[in-house]
Amino acid sequence: MNSFEIGRQLTAITMGIDALERSMPAQGSLLGGEGLVPIYLGDGLVDARRYDDRDRIRADLTELEAQVAGLTAGPRRVFLHGMIKSVRVAVKMLSGASPSFEEKVTDLVGAPAGREDAALIEDARAKVDALLRKSGFVRGSLAQRVQSWEEDRTVPTDRIDTVFRELMAEAKSRTDALIFDTGDYDMVLNPVRGMFYTARCSFKDGKMDLNLDLSFTRAALKHLVCHEVYPGHSTQLLSTKAAVEAGRAPADALLITTDAITGCVQEGIGDQGVHLIDFIEDADDEIHMELRRVRSASQTSAAWMLMVEGVAREEVADYLRNTAMGQEAWVQGRLRMAAHPFRGPFISSYWAGNESVRRVRERVTKDEWPIFLEALYSHANSPQSLEMFPQTVIEKA
Repeated sequence: MNSFEIGRQLTAITMGIDALERSMPAQGSLLGGEGLVPIYLGDGLVDARRYDDRDRIRADLTELEAQVAGLTAGPRRVFLHGMIKSVRVAVKMLSGASPSFEEKVTDLVGAPAGREDAALIEDARAKVDALLRKSGFVRGSLAQRVQSWEEDRTVPTDRIDTVFRELMAEAKSRTDALIFDTGDYDMVLNPVRGMFYTARCSFKDGKMDLNLDLSFTRAALKHLVCHEVYPGHSTQLLSTKAAVEAGRAPADALLITTDAITGCVQEGIGDQGVHLIDFIEDADDEIHMELRRVRSASQTSAAWMLMVEGVAREEVADYLRNTAMGQEAWVQGRLRMAAHPFRGPFISSYWAGNESVRRVRERVTKDEWPIFLEALYSHANSPQSLEMFPQTVIEKA
């Protein structure tokens, strides 16, 4: 069985798990009836296997893992091995077992265990401090100056859709020219409230959900447009489908949205979006990028504090308020996500994925850029397989 055939089998198995979970009553389900693969564009390309129980799933994964062991050492084998391990943890959880938070972070998500480096977070805070001072925000504590900057730059609610459309147009133009031609795909803004997330890609509905419990600067809206749409989640979904249809990528590229190790690189592409399309325009963008680094790393530490170290919820909330300097709705949303028995460990995917994509992006040469984009946007990756670049997962059928 070659790499492409293994990819097809892995996709059929994973979508079989997804179908089985969607058939379960949503009430009491870890996934709330949403399935293991929230967005799948492979209908008609790879059909799901039919499963009545999870024992057959485990047997199929074991058989497939034996086939992976026979592949040549390299990024492709690393990815497939990690993906099978990740899916196996998901099946364990969906069967009623309770792996440790550490096992979920390392084996399900593919992120490092533990808090993030406190010195790194302080360095990012210092950069935010310097950038704010340079922009004229000099009075008060750092948290007070962050709040002043956000309030001063907040886009009024009645202007959000207009700014969103402007940013979408520019981001699409840059993405089509530099990354992948997204054709006539578009998204409209869908305001929501009471959600644990800031924004979400509702790809099949053509909507970018935006949590209006939070306020947004133009720089923050730009980041979300790049993360969710161009050149982020929507673009990656379109590009991987095109690559599979053209025979340039194995079918497992259709699994990029799986709640598994693919999520790290998916979130990393989103968080690196403004860099990938060279959409950094001004000092506000620079402030927001550093502030986002502070918050992404801090939320990873906060989840570990809450779920592993047993730090009291309000103490963790204070850590996020004081260190990450986040709005209260964001603080509460992060705590809600961290405590979710299945979604919780995926809070680590943002920082781990961003750092993985960033490290590779920053070392890619001009000559390597096209093959890097093909690896990033046409294939499924784990952080471990991506960071083996310039070795790549790219293989021919």
